[in-house]
Amino acid sequence: MKYIVMVPDGMGDYPLEELDGRTPLECSKVPNMTYMAKNGKVGMVSVIPKGMTPASDVANLSIIGYDPLKYYSGRGPLEAANMDIGLGDDDVAFRCNLITEDKGILTDYSSGHITTKEADILIRAIDKKLGKGDVKFYPGISYRHLMVIKNGRHFKSSGKDADLSKISYMPPHDIVGQRVDKNLPKGKGADFLIKLMNDSKAVLEKQDINRVRLDLKENPASMVWLWGQGTKPRLPMFEEKYGVKGAIVSAVNLVNGIGKLIGLEVIDVPGATGYYDTNYQGKADYAMAALDNNDFVFVHVEATDEAGHNKDIRAKITAIENFDKHIVGTALKYFKGRDDVKMMLLPDHSTPISIGTHTSDPIPFVICGAGVEADNTMVFSEKSGKASRLTFPSGWQLMDSFMKGA
Repeated sequence: MKYIVMVPDGMGDYPLEELDGRTPLECSKVPNMTYMAKNGKVGMVSVIPKGMTPASDVANLSIIGYDPLKYYSGRGPLEAANMDIGLGDDDVAFRCNLITEDKGILTDYSSGHITTKEADILIRAIDKKLGKGDVKFYPGISYRHLMVIKNGRHFKSSGKDADLSKISYMPPHDIVGQRVDKNLPKGKGADFLIKLMNDSKAVLEKQDINRVRLDLKENPASMVWLWGQGTKPRLPMFEEKYGVKGAIVSAVNLVNGIGKLIGLEVIDVPGATGYYDTNYQGKADYAMAALDNNDFVFVHVEATDEAGHNKDIRAKITAIENFDKHIVGTALKYFKGRDDVKMMLLPDHSTPISIGTHTSDPIPFVICGAGVEADNTMVFSEKSGKASRLTFPSGWQLMDSFMKGA
């Protein structure tokens, strides 16, 4: 049996007045998702456990079959795993965004979706100036980077031990347009993190790259934002859990990090960016090719989520349609004429245009293929999912059902 899971990140949404009371998914041309709905089962699933933040790390961990309440230890360590950064048991890894701060306001969580080449130079400059002692900065992709503090669970702050993994934080994409000083990290040891964030401004201000970006009227990387910290996770292998070898296709470090930690083959796709311009067809082609040596593939695309954060209706509809045409369409071509393929499609969470951030709302899913009887659903949408009697209380239970045929 071959299993294909397709995840358009943040695709779920709310009805919009601009779309005559419809969601972006309902307004999109998605013939391949429609085919899956007509020939399979549609339902609803809650992937975010009660009390947990509706973040992509929690959601994707849940979808791929692991209970976040049991296995989640933070976002930073997942990204560290993909970047092959070894963590000790007491180390704390932080996500480090390059952001744009202007007159005390966080104006852009991504520094204008800065290029990886530009960001690499800037993070290395930050590390040279601020990465001293037990602190180390690591360049990642675009605006997404990492900082690791050795022995961060026993960090000395004002002469006392501080567990930096317990710091409270605000994700930068949730506070665009808000004051920086009202959203800084809080808790014992937070003063050290705040100093690093503030000191980064002087370092970045001197970089030629930012002068050029300003001349081109592009948002500069004027500050680092530290958040999403955690400690080394311990996850059982996917093959032990489900009895098959698998692969993962994503341009996002945290998703690939989950894959590495559970023993999935991480597929590197040329031109995969994690933004609107990602290589959709390349992702689809590489994912189907991965099934030559694996029985499971997980395909994740970030563009739909980015459009939600940017509150860009047109971009979200375009991303949904690209996902349908290239990812789902290619999977259906692989599926055609075979009776040993099972497919599932679902967003990891909703990122509604109206609010520009993630929600914990249940999300729709659709399953079709081997052993799945059609339930007479005609379309795939938030509305058709809510109308279904097929519901799951958690993502990991849905994955168990999908993989084990329950």
